[in-house]
Amino acid sequence: MPRPLEGLRVLELARVLAGPWAGQILADLGADVIKVERPGKGDDTREWGPPFVEGDNGENLGGAYYHSTNRGKRSIAIDFESERGRKVVTKLAARSDILIENFKFGGLKKFGLDYETLSAANPRLIYCSITGFGQTGPYAHRPGYDLIIQGMGGIMSLTGEADGEPMRMGVAFADVFTGVYSSVAILAALAEREKTGRGSHVDMALLDTMVGVLANQSAFYLVSGALPPRLGNAHATVVPYQVFPASDGHLIIAVGNDGQFGKFCALLGIPALSTDARYVTNGARVVNRATLIPQLSALTEQRTRAELLSGLEKAGVPAGPINDLADVFADPQVVARKLRIDPPSAHAKGGAVPGIRAPIVINGDAQCAERASPGLGEHTDEILREIGES
Repeated sequence: MPRPLEGLRVLELARVLAGPWAGQILADLGADVIKVERPGKGDDTREWGPPFVEGDNGENLGGAYYHSTNRGKRSIAIDFESERGRKVVTKLAARSDILIENFKFGGLKKFGLDYETLSAANPRLIYCSITGFGQTGPYAHRPGYDLIIQGMGGIMSLTGEADGEPMRMGVAFADVFTGVYSSVAILAALAEREKTGRGSHVDMALLDTMVGVLANQSAFYLVSGALPPRLGNAHATVVPYQVFPASDGHLIIAVGNDGQFGKFCALLGIPALSTDARYVTNGARVVNRATLIPQLSALTEQRTRAELLSGLEKAGVPAGPINDLADVFADPQVVARKLRIDPPSAHAKGGAVPGIRAPIVINGDAQCAERASPGLGEHTDEILREIGES
């Protein structure tokens, strides 16, 4: 079945994560994504490891990091610091619908690969610039790194235990979120182009994105003027909604309303607690969190996780396990939704490079590129022939 973006060409002058993540989303949706890489080394993440993907003869096919974000693309190895390289990239841009770049602010202007230059030759070009801080403002010239952005963007002040140090999230989510938002912005620009006939310059910044996804926590501060505290695995405004101990580990119990709280208390054998004035409403439970949670925890830790999860499901109280990645990929729901994929690769050991499909299903069709991540310069000759270059 044809995918939604088939027929569109994307030129990716991006490396590491945010830009390539956006490119991979477009590739999964059917776009022809041409990734421009430096001859010899390519994308920085090819060398980020171990682990590395292993070839049939034990050779290194690049870091697992690289393969996590470059599925479905074609790779051309070309040096656009050279005159010929600039000519090739300029010709590719003239034939492209979308260009994604994540060089530092103004970094491509000296090569004549900036938006103003390329859009003059191709007015329909949608040119997406991804930087740490955007195209304007006092920090525009600074490089952007996910860890620094998580710190500056406030999310680390909200993450971790109350008496511990601020913590970053376990995945580079400033980069990932920016990649996702970039793909949304690009698709919006495509829709606008249908009306105007002209492309756009999309200005995406990691810091903008990180601040933009503070969600309810930013509203908490803006409405109250009070700084939200770090609460570990607890929720700022819903109680009890957190990790609880069991006799053989931990689980998540997410009580979303007063009725569910009554069912939870009944399951634990303390139905009277749900009518106690200190705990009868969620607002009261938030205020009296410090006295409520120890009582509940003392009872949950007397039962096994399986016993609690089964009882909570029957009672209609939301709960779930805390899975490691082995548990995740063995979970019946994850298996049923076919989230793990194994795109074929002629060079990889076992004939495939494992990965995760895009979490997008349209009319029952999971959106995922069928081709594994490309080798460095794997499609150079093919792409040069397409634009009339030797």
